Amino acid sequence: MASQSHTATFLLCTTFLFISQSISAVHSPPRVNATTNDLDFIRTSCNATLYQDLCFNSLAGYASVVQDSPARLAKIATGVSLSKAKATLAFLSKLSRSAAEVQDCVSYLDEAVDSIRDSLRTLRNMSGVAAAPSSDETFSSQVNDVQTWMSAALTYEDTCTDEYEEMDEAKGEIKTTVYDRVNTLKRFTSNALALVNTYGNTGVP
Repeated sequence: MASQSHTATFLLCTTFLFISQSISAVHSPPRVNATTNDLDFIRTSCNATLYQDLCFNSLAGYASVVQDSPARLAKIATGVSLSKAKATLAFLSKLSRSAAEVQDCVSYLDEAVDSIRDSLRTLRNMSGVAAAPSSDETFSSQVNDVQTWMSAALTYEDTCTDEYEEMDEAKGEIKTTVYDRVNTLKRFTSNALALVNTYGNTGVP
């Protein structure tokens, strides 16, 4: 009973923080020096994603940095996804101390974080490969690696939510919290993967 009370208190105390963080991430204001063309590029690029509003609102603040570069946009979107994954993992790790049934999901998200981190590291290292004699092959290989890792991250996240769909109704509060958190993360990861795919199609490192 004490454990259940502790879990309920933890969930209640973190609900407001979660909502505030989500609003902040989704409604990131454009930087003051972003041009209309910069913002239009973000909006047009986000048309390739499944969650277009989330994509634009979470990336518009980086418009002046991205400008019209699919490479920079893919890196930033992947970085945003990684930040969201790490925050979600930290939250669930803390929750798992009083709710052992969350531990499996923590393991899956730990793998997802590693996959997204590998993706971001590769994207950051891709600049300049055009100067290499085998640049086309190198670029294609690196993009394929990133796509594979981001797809793997989505699979780990899906596995977590799939398990929680079957959770006992007696644990419904935990189920809802985990399910909502990871579903939000999945949207960020999905969008990042879509923008990586767009970047790969340009063939320009």
